[in-house]
Amino acid sequence: MRRVIFFIDGFNLYHALDHNPNFHKYKWLNLSKLAKCYVKRKDKIVDIYYFTALATWSQSKVKKHKTYIKALELEGVKVVYGKFKKRDKKCQVCKRNYRTYEEKETDVNIATKLFQLAIEGRYDIAIIITGDSDLLPAIDGLRATFPGKEIGVVIPIGRRAEDLKASCDFHMKMKEKHLRSSLFPETINFGTGQKISCPPTWK
Repeated sequence: MRRVIFFIDGFNLYHALDHNPNFHKYKWLNLSKLAKCYVKRKDKIVDIYYFTALATWSQSKVKKHKTYIKALELEGVKVVYGKFKKRDKKCQVCKRNYRTYEEKETDVNIATKLFQLAIEGRYDIAIIITGDSDLLPAIDGLRATFPGKEIGVVIPIGRRAEDLKASCDFHMKMKEKHLRSSLFPETINFGTGQKISCPPTWK
């Protein structure tokens, strides 16, 4: 039985769903169930890591995100946090400067965890859910350093990532049927009288 660890680029997956209004209903996604769509029966998922950051400038976004993270943690998903950084940009239409936020550290966090767990001998197969080609150097480095390990990529729905597909040992495409079968129930009961529910805007 081969050991599999998933490395999920939370924002890349979120924006793939957010880009298409038809996929907004899949944001309440059970990543533990989703991961099972991409492994063979003879393989065993030993860990799932979810890489993300909190949009601290918006309390409403943080509230939804923390609710979702709590649901994931109930399923045993391990969360690794990055952060957002302020950035000033210029509007190409009106030429005025405006402030925006860019998510930072996810690529570095994924790369670090890939190597850390490989060195510790924790997995035989690493599967990354992302469409971000910024991870190519980490993937190439991992394959060169640990030729006995396999690395695969699941491309989020609606995305193309030919460079990633070419650099990995195998690749799979996320399909709507995978999302449909991997949703949390609308309300999750803790069994202690507590419960959490899907954010209304995600339904």
